[in-house]
Amino acid sequence: MSDTPSERKRGSGAKMVYDLLRDEILDLKLAPGSPIDEVQLAERFGMSRTPIREALVRLSGEGLIETLPNRSTMVAAIDFLNLSPLFDALVLMYRVTTRLAAQNHRAEDLPILHGLHADYAASVAARDTSAMIATNAAFHAAIAEAGRNPYFTGLFSRLLDESRRMLHLYYRSYEEQFPQRFVDEHAEIIAAIEARDLDAADRLGKAHAEAIVVQVQALFSRNDRLDIQL
Repeated sequence: MSDTPSERKRGSGAKMVYDLLRDEILDLKLAPGSPIDEVQLAERFGMSRTPIREALVRLSGEGLIETLPNRSTMVAAIDFLNLSPLFDALVLMYRVTTRLAAQNHRAEDLPILHGLHADYAASVAARDTSAMIATNAAFHAAIAEAGRNPYFTGLFSRLLDESRRMLHLYYRSYEEQFPQRFVDEHAEIIAAIEARDLDAADRLGKAHAEAIVVQVQALFSRNDRLDIQL
């Protein structure tokens, strides 16, 4: 039995709300602790509360919002105490996907990597935090695609997405000096992939990921705090 037009419209509305709110949460446009009000969201999106609730249920299932005992809803805090499993998974995926790209890439993959590398370099030069995070994720997702293992590609894309809030805080800590070293490391990774040097790709992927992890850990262990509600 096929869905009715109203059910399809409600489903597409719920997806639109979910996609927009998810991006706003992951990009810190909705800060941790921000209240989520169904009535205000229904007015904002010009739809009933039913698709709003469906979107919020999905976001809650992903741990991005939480409902308090008094039944109010808020954007979930970033769990800084349990970042180690995420870091471990990210480092492993950086290594595996970069190594596989060196082994399995095709000629048509290389212009894509060079183009995304140029996009990332431009975002660093422009000091555009959101663009840096987006182009970095696109660059590493393209490396994963070049490795030709869809399971790793899917997992790595999800991990990169889940780390967006943390990376926004990380890049905000840079003030005037943005990480040019990561631009240089991306170039070295591309060179290793082009040369089909599996060991170099593995080593560079590991070093690249671990450098980010070390700096993020250092940021969150500082005594001073970023001006944002966590």
